[in-house]
Amino acid sequence: MSTKEKIQEQHDVETLEKPNNEIVVYNDDVNTFDHVIETLIKACDHTPEQAEQCTILVHYKGQCTVKTGDLKDLKPRCSKILEAGINAEII
Repeated sequence: MSTKEKIQEQHDVETLEKPNNEIVVYNDDVNTFDHVIETLIKACDHTPEQAEQCTILVHYKGQCTVKTGDLKDLKPRCSKILEAGINAEII
């Protein structure tokens, strides 16, 4: 086994050991586009363009993963989204 293969194998194992969680936002008939965009900018540190794209996906697809990462980082972000009255969960 070459050194390159060993390094790749070690990287693959590390990736498997650190699963990322996701914040998923769901569509509703209550919140406006502007409200969801502003919330994603504040809660997820999105750029206005990212927030707008996610909001469009939520509207047309019914849901969108808006942030991935460590559970410790995602919990307060998801709480901010929920406090804004937007349906979301960490999966």
